[in-house]
Amino acid sequence: MILNGKEIRVIIDGGNFHCAMDVASKYLGGKWKTIVLWYLKDEEQRFADLKRVIPQISDRMLSITLKQLEDDGLIDKEVYTTKPPHKVGYLLSDFGKSSVPMLEAIAHWGRAVSKTRGKIVEV
Repeated sequence: MILNGKEIRVIIDGGNFHCAMDVASKYLGGKWKTIVLWYLKDEEQRFADLKRVIPQISDRMLSITLKQLEDDGLIDKEVYTTKPPHKVGYLLSDFGKSSVPMLEAIAHWGRAVSKTRGKIVEV
């Protein structure tokens, strides 16, 4: 990335990133991360809740995505110790909350594209 006429690199957790979009892709890249974050933006969700609102995602992929988001610090996993079974909830961390304005902008753009280039149908 060229910033103020100088070539710079960003190093985060041992990763070497060439620009800000590269950094954003590290945290938000992939098919499911932004979708999962979207459904966590307003309230804590359990695994089954996320599965219900994102029916196309497999259990395995949802587990992987949640783990990646947790490892990257975007979400927190809350374990409630109730007598069996334990309840586990997922919610945005403070770092994850910083992504909400960007998620809302992407959703706004997606709705506009849906109206102009697609067909919206009720199911």
